[in-house]
Amino acid sequence: MLTYNLPDKYLKINASTLKWIACITMLIDHSALALIYHAILIPNAPLVYGTQLYTLYRIYKVMRGIGRTAFPIYCFFIVEGYLHTRNVKKYALRLLAFGIVSEIPFNYLVTMKARSLEYQNVYFTLLIGLLLIWGWDYLSQKKMELVQIGLAVVLCLAAEYLRTDYGWQGPALILFFFLMNKWRVPQCVLGSAILYNEYPWVLLGYIPMLFYNGERGRQWKYFFYAFYPVHLIILHLIAVNIHYIA
Repeated sequence: MLTYNLPDKYLKINASTLKWIACITMLIDHSALALIYHAILIPNAPLVYGTQLYTLYRIYKVMRGIGRTAFPIYCFFIVEGYLHTRNVKKYALRLLAFGIVSEIPFNYLVTMKARSLEYQNVYFTLLIGLLLIWGWDYLSQKKMELVQIGLAVVLCLAAEYLRTDYGWQGPALILFFFLMNKWRVPQCVLGSAILYNEYPWVLLGYIPMLFYNGERGRQWKYFFYAFYPVHLIILHLIAVNIHYIA
């Protein structure tokens, strides 16, 4: 059985590099939302075609597009984490803890308010996806196919109902990555269809995954976890100062 579809000589990207790609593209995305959209575009609306403000809006759209790169990579590593962790329960609790810590910074990023039920941060999406593949794997061993399908439907609907980032598509993509984890090219090509509404930018996230070699690289474990809430806090503080100066 093939583990990778591309020849070994092309597999040059390790886990650490992939995570850096996800962090940097996410930072570009969130910088556009905090520093351009909230700090400049909204206070100076409406937009007028041909003005500098409209040009800035187009830059904002490109930056948000680049940010679509990050999500499939994070979903991919939920599967990798599940397959290699020694304790799935601790893994799930870690995602939950960082989801709780990140919620207020995320609310400020999206709504500029500390409290909001409008939208929940990506850690909750990833947690639901982890619970899905954990349950799916357990039920598979018990030969309970109908219950597996029911679990997938319930958790995808839960993500949608709770309005987690990317909704049902997040758990669905994580499950697909899990089921196809031995076949990288089909995993990436077919998996991209789940995020159809993010085309074409989201395709950028699948390209580096094709060259993943399965190696860990230098580990920055808690840095990558903490990067999410910390960068949200910093961006919000900068945005508030930009708005204040303006």
